[in-house]
Amino acid sequence: MTAFRLRAAHPGQGIVQTLTRARLIGARQPVDIEITDAVITDIRPAAARPAAGEVTDLDGRDVMPGLWDHHVHFTLWSIASRRVDVSSATSAAETAALLTAAAGDHVEGPLVGVGFRDALWPDRPRAALLDAVLGENPVIVLSGDLHAVWLNTAALRRFGYPSDHSGLLTEDAAFAVQKQLDEIPETVSDAWADEAARVAASRGITGITDLEMTWNHDVWARRTQAGSTHLRVEFGIYPQDLERAIDERLQSGFVIPHTHGLVSTGPAKFITDGSLNARTAFCDSPYRGSDAGHGILNIQPEDLGALMRRATRSGITCAVHAIGDGANALALDGFAASGATGTIEHAQLMRDGDIARMADLGVTASLQPEHAMDDRDIADLYWEGCTDRAFQMRSFVDAGVRIALGSDAPVAPLDPWVAIAAAVTRSRDGRDPWHAEQAISVRDALTASTRGGRLAPRTGDIADLAILERDPLAASPEDLRAMPLGATLLNGRWTHSAV
Repeated sequence: MTAFRLRAAHPGQGIVQTLTRARLIGARQPVDIEITDAVITDIRPAAARPAAGEVTDLDGRDVMPGLWDHHVHFTLWSIASRRVDVSSATSAAETAALLTAAAGDHVEGPLVGVGFRDALWPDRPRAALLDAVLGENPVIVLSGDLHAVWLNTAALRRFGYPSDHSGLLTEDAAFAVQKQLDEIPETVSDAWADEAARVAASRGITGITDLEMTWNHDVWARRTQAGSTHLRVEFGIYPQDLERAIDERLQSGFVIPHTHGLVSTGPAKFITDGSLNARTAFCDSPYRGSDAGHGILNIQPEDLGALMRRATRSGITCAVHAIGDGANALALDGFAASGATGTIEHAQLMRDGDIARMADLGVTASLQPEHAMDDRDIADLYWEGCTDRAFQMRSFVDAGVRIALGSDAPVAPLDPWVAIAAAVTRSRDGRDPWHAEQAISVRDALTASTRGGRLAPRTGDIADLAILERDPLAASPEDLRAMPLGATLLNGRWTHSAV
C-alpha cells in the first residue's frame, strides 16, 4: 500500500480542501473533489484548474460515499471484545472447556462468554456443565444471535431463577439478563465505545444505525459531547421508551442539539419473533427434527399495529424485527394497516408473494448477509425444504425492494466489507456458495452499504467519504472481505488515515 500524508482539516467558514487525482468507482478518468466547509462543492476532471486550499493527492485511489452499517448494537459490540469468545465451540462440553481455560486469567465478577450457537450441538447447554468452571462465581454465556443466554447455577441465583432451572433462557428473559449484565460504569463503556468507533472509521464507516436496547439519546449525546466524534449515529427507540420520545417531540431524522450534528433520532424498533439458532423465529411450518414447534411471537398482531400507528402519527419510522416467514407476514400486515414507513430487520424467511408485497408497500429490507454464512447449516437442518426462500437478496433487488446492509454487531463483525463479500459471494472459508442464485453484484452491495444508496459522491453532498486502496469492482472475494482502506472523512474531517 502506498502511503500518503493527510493534513488535518477543521471545517469552518470558507475553509477549502481538494482531493486530487481521485477515481470514482467504475470510472476511468481521475477527478478532483473540492470540499468547502465540509460540503462537496465541485467534482471536475483532474487538473482542470489549480487545486484550492488544503490539497491531498489520492494518486488514483477509489472514492465512494462513506459506508453505513444499518443495524448495530454498538455498546454490546464494544463490550464483546472484552469477553471470552466461544464461537468456535461445536458442543456444550467444548464451550465449558473454553471457559474453564479462560477462568485462569479471570480476576473478579462474572465470567462472560459470547458467541455460542447450539442449534447443531450433540449435547444441550445446561447449568451443571458450567458449574465446574468458576465454582460459586457466576458464569454467563451469550448466544451468537443474542436471543439466548446460558447460565451456571450461581448466575441463575443472581438473576432470580431457581437452582434446578436448566440454565438456558431465551427472548425476553435473555434480554433482561443482558441488560443487567451490561450495567458497566459510563466512563468505562464510553471509552470502549470510542475505541470501537475509531476501528469502525478505519473500515470506511461514517455512520451507524444503533439499535441498542436502551435510551440511546442520552448515551450518544454524552459521548459526542465528550469528544467521541468518529461516527454519525442514528439511534433506535424501543416500545418502553416510545412515549418518552413522543413527549420530547423527537421525530425520525431530528438532529439532537449539542452533538456536533452527528446524532439523530432513528426508528422505533419492534421485535416480532426470535431467531433461527434459538428456534424461536416464528414460522409457518414447524422446525424439522425439533420440539420448538413454530417458534414464538414476542408481540401480538393487534399490539404491533397499535404501536406502529402510534409511532407513525408522531413522525417516527418503524424498524420491525422479523425472521420467520410468519413473523414477516405479520410485520407486513402491520405496515399495511398503519401506513408506517421503514424497514423489516433481517427478513430471513419469506412467504411466496411477500417480497412483492414488500415492494408495493415501499418497505426496506434491512439485511445482514454474514448471517447467512453463520446459519447456512442450521437453516439446512431446521428449515429443510424452505431454504430457497431464506436469506434472499437477489430476489429483493429484482422485485424492486430497497435493501440496506448491516452487521447486527456483535452477532457479526462491525465491518461492511464482511457483509459486502458475503452478499456477493454467498460463501466463506472456502466453502461452495450457498444458494448462489441469491448473490448480488458488487455494485448493488456497495450501494446498499451507503446511507444515500449511491455508489459515487456528488456535488452538494456532505463530505462523508471512504477512500479505498483497491478497486472493489475488480477485487477477489478474499480482497473484498479484507478491503484495505486508505482514509475516511466524516463531515470533511479525517477520521482515519492508513499512513
